[in-house]
Amino acid sequence: MGIIMSRLQGKVAVITGGSSGIGFATAKRFAEEGAHVFITGRRQAELDKAVEAIGRNVTAVQGDVTHPDDLDRLYAKVRETRGVIDVLFANSGFIELQGIDQISPEHFDKIFGINTKGLLFTVQKALPLMRQGGSIILVSSIANVKAFQSYGAYSASKAAVRSFARTWTLELKDRGIRVNTLSPGPVDTPIIDSQFETKEESDKLRESFAQVIPLGRMGRPEELAAAALFLASDESSFVAGIDLPVDGGMAQV
Repeated sequence: MGIIMSRLQGKVAVITGGSSGIGFATAKRFAEEGAHVFITGRRQAELDKAVEAIGRNVTAVQGDVTHPDDLDRLYAKVRETRGVIDVLFANSGFIELQGIDQISPEHFDKIFGINTKGLLFTVQKALPLMRQGGSIILVSSIANVKAFQSYGAYSASKAAVRSFARTWTLELKDRGIRVNTLSPGPVDTPIIDSQFETKEESDKLRESFAQVIPLGRMGRPEELAAAALFLASDESSFVAGIDLPVDGGMAQV
């Protein structure tokens, strides 16, 4: 007998960066659990593929979290078609490696523009639609507590995200809105390949991560989606302001 999954039955979820990797896996899982999911991302072709793969309970709205007008358009679509948001998964992120001696203003602005500023306005502009008792999940990273060479601006941007969860937990408590961060360790997604020119280089990084992760392998997007489901659902009704690392133990031991 199949298991009927409906932990998000009738809920409305918004996922930024929802066309690939962790965002896509989470959108798929949320839809399977009964939510109607709005996904956004910059590339229309990727969004179309994601919608086809998810198959039902999904609406794609092309947009970039660094453009306020795109966020307004996303939420206008949610307002018109569903009227409310129960779960917001603020997942859009960007990574580029530069050491302290290389960092340029452009590098800094791009990383903080997407990972921190874009995330802040993703949340702020969603608030008028957030239902009492809703769940906001911010995607941070174990880089918010652990040093990785050449990840300076990225790690700082993700530490800021962790800080937002604390502040917003207090600021939104009267509305019963829970804010938590989800911090992935190394996860095997296209972002790994995007950091290198050749597959050999990216595979080398995968191997080096596997060697330092206590569980001996990188994470899978579906494992992050399962943790996001916990934070999105009523099963985490007394969980607020936390940072949930899903990292195979990498930053924990």
